[in-house]
Amino acid sequence: MIVTSTMNVDGYSVREYKGIVRGVAVYSPTILQSFKAGFKQIIGGNIGSYTQMSDRARQQAYDRMVQNAVSMGANAVVGMRYDSSAFNTDNDGSMGTEVMCYGTAVIIGR
Repeated sequence: MIVTSTMNVDGYSVREYKGIVRGVAVYSPTILQSFKAGFKQIIGGNIGSYTQMSDRARQQAYDRMVQNAVSMGANAVVGMRYDSSAFNTDNDGSMGTEVMCYGTAVIIGR
């Protein structure tokens, strides 16, 4: 599966547009990750546990988007983008992150 953020793939032409595809992943940090992040906010610096959580969410969203494209019979996704948002999971201030990966599923050929 070829996935690109551009609207075309060098050396190929779009033969058929299959439609919009997306993949979504929602993650919430563990209590330990939240504690470490709170401490890191005091001293400053990169919050490694949140970075790892975000990377996992992006990869899972990407994989789900590709699975969606394959199920539509596509061999490529063009115009791929990521979007993310943070939200409160409940009244105690816990945070979660939603990551969406989306693009247009296509069939390309030479």
